[in-house]
Amino acid sequence: MNSAAASVWPDAIEIVEVSPRDGLQDYPVAVPTSTKIELIRRAAAAGARRIEVASFARPDAVPNMADAEDVIKATEDIAGLTRVGLVLNERGLDRALACGVDEINVVVVSTDTFSRRNQGMTVDDAVDVWLKIARRAHAAGLPATVTLSVAFGCPFEGDVEPETILGLARRAAEGLPAAIVLADTIGAGVPAEVESLVTRVRSATELPVRCHLHDTRNTGVANAVAAIRAGATGLDASIGGLGGCPFAPSSQGNVATEDLVWTLERMGVSTGIDLDKLLGAVRWLGTELDAEIGGAVARAGPFPPSRSE
Repeated sequence: MNSAAASVWPDAIEIVEVSPRDGLQDYPVAVPTSTKIELIRRAAAAGARRIEVASFARPDAVPNMADAEDVIKATEDIAGLTRVGLVLNERGLDRALACGVDEINVVVVSTDTFSRRNQGMTVDDAVDVWLKIARRAHAAGLPATVTLSVAFGCPFEGDVEPETILGLARRAAEGLPAAIVLADTIGAGVPAEVESLVTRVRSATELPVRCHLHDTRNTGVANAVAAIRAGATGLDASIGGLGGCPFAPSSQGNVATEDLVWTLERMGVSTGIDLDKLLGAVRWLGTELDAEIGGAVARAGPFPPSRSE
C-alpha cells in the first residue's frame, strides 16, 4: 500500500456491488437464475455487504430481471448481506415488499426525454412517484435510496446543468432517503464535475451522497476518487465492469469493482473486499457467460502480484 497523503482520504468507503442487477439487466442473452444467485454469493464471500441483486422492472421490458423474486428468496440465508432491489414505480414496490427485499433504490431520471423512454413519465411525475414510494417504504420499515440518473449528461438532451440536479436533489430529499445517488449513466462526467456536484448536493441536502459511475470514456476510477475527495460515502461498482442501460444508447459498463478495490486499497482506503476472491469471481463469471470480461486489474493483474498468482 502506498500511504502517501493518506490523511486526505477516509479510512474506509462502502462499495455497493451492482453486477447482479445493472451488470446483467442489459446482457444480450438470457442469464440463468442460478448464475445470478452464485454471483451474489461470490460477491458476498469476497466481502461485499450491500448488493443490488435485482430490478422490479416489467419482465417484458427487462427480461433478464424477470426472476427477481426467485433471486431474492434464494439469497436470504447470506448472513450480513443487505439485498437491494431497484424499484421504478408503485407496482415494483408492491413486489419488493411481498418478497422481503432488504432495501430499495428508486430511480428519478434527470431529463424529460430520457425519463419518458425509461419510465414513461416526466421528471416531475417521477419525483412524485419517488415521494409516494418513499412514504410507503418508510411506513413498512424498508430503507430507501434515490438515484438521480443521467446526472452528468443525457444521451438525448446533452449536458445537464448542475442547478437542475441540485433542484431535483432538494425535492428528492423531502422523501428522506438513506442516501442520494448521483448516476453518471452514460459515463459523460469528469472528475472536476463529479467533485463539484457531490460537494454541492451534500451541502444542499445534508444527506449522504453516493455515486454510480459508468466507465464509458475511461473516467470511472478517476471520477470515483473525485467523489471520495468531495465526501461521497459510497460508490457503486460492478464485477468485471459489466453493465449498461437498455434505454441509454451511449451507456457502457460500470466502473469495475476490482479496479476500485485495487486503487482504493493502495490509497489506504479500506473497502472490506478481498481482491483475490473478487478476481476469482471475475474469472468464474467470464466462464459462465462465455465472454471476456474484466477491468484493467483483471487484465493486467494486481500489483504487487496477487497471492494466488
